[in-house]
Amino acid sequence: MLIEVPEKVASKTVVKRDGKKVEFEGAKIALAIQKGFGDVIRIEETTKVKYDETDVNKVYSKVLSRIEKVESEKIKIEEIQDFIEEELKNNGYQDVYEAFSSYREKRAQSRQLFFDEKKQHKFLKGLENLGLKTTSTDENRKENIENKTSMETMLQYGSTISKQFAITYLMKKRFSGAHENGDIYIHNMDFLPMGTTTNCSINLQKLYEDGFGEKNRFLREPNDIMSYTALATIAISSNQNEQHGEQSITAFDYDMKARGFKNI
Repeated sequence: MLIEVPEKVASKTVVKRDGKKVEFEGAKIALAIQKGFGDVIRIEETTKVKYDETDVNKVYSKVLSRIEKVESEKIKIEEIQDFIEEELKNNGYQDVYEAFSSYREKRAQSRQLFFDEKKQHKFLKGLENLGLKTTSTDENRKENIENKTSMETMLQYGSTISKQFAITYLMKKRFSGAHENGDIYIHNMDFLPMGTTTNCSINLQKLYEDGFGEKNRFLREPNDIMSYTALATIAISSNQNEQHGEQSITAFDYDMKARGFKNI
């Protein structure tokens, strides 16, 4: 979409949420409106509902006109967003209004969650344990830290940050508290933000029933013991790429017998 941004825009100072004052930039307002239309177009790309730059420019012009009418030289970012929502609604772009409003609400929830001072302090305090530098008198611990390769140090950073992120932002306080107090121990916590499960028991009989896909390949049902075992290896390898932890096939021989293979 091509957005028409006037050369002369409102002479205003925008007050951001943190109180910082910045010069008004019409292009940023136009891009915010464009994103709202773009989200609807992506969601409804198979339908006849389509918008173009005319729709974006129409809303943008009306929002800009309202901003220019504000008597104060300062305007809060929330006021501008309110104008955008109101103009979307007033001009019949209900679906775009809902998409824009939903995104705005999610951003507000995100700010409330991640910029809470207590949680920030807890998160940063946890990062102090990274141990890149040490003054410890424990020679074994000191030697282990000093002998780490660059990749090992990077993995340590990633694991520590991910684990502390899970404790601070993703887990209920009673669970994270119980873990930190030593009442329970939560394994593989650093993988929690990844959204993956831990460990998997693969049901080959169900997996082989109609064949299965692996990346850009489709693997048909096995017809003999050799192909059965070969496909089992592929299944384990493919699943390992999707999650961490152990992979297991708990009834390998029983599943083969159930398919009627001989010499088992």
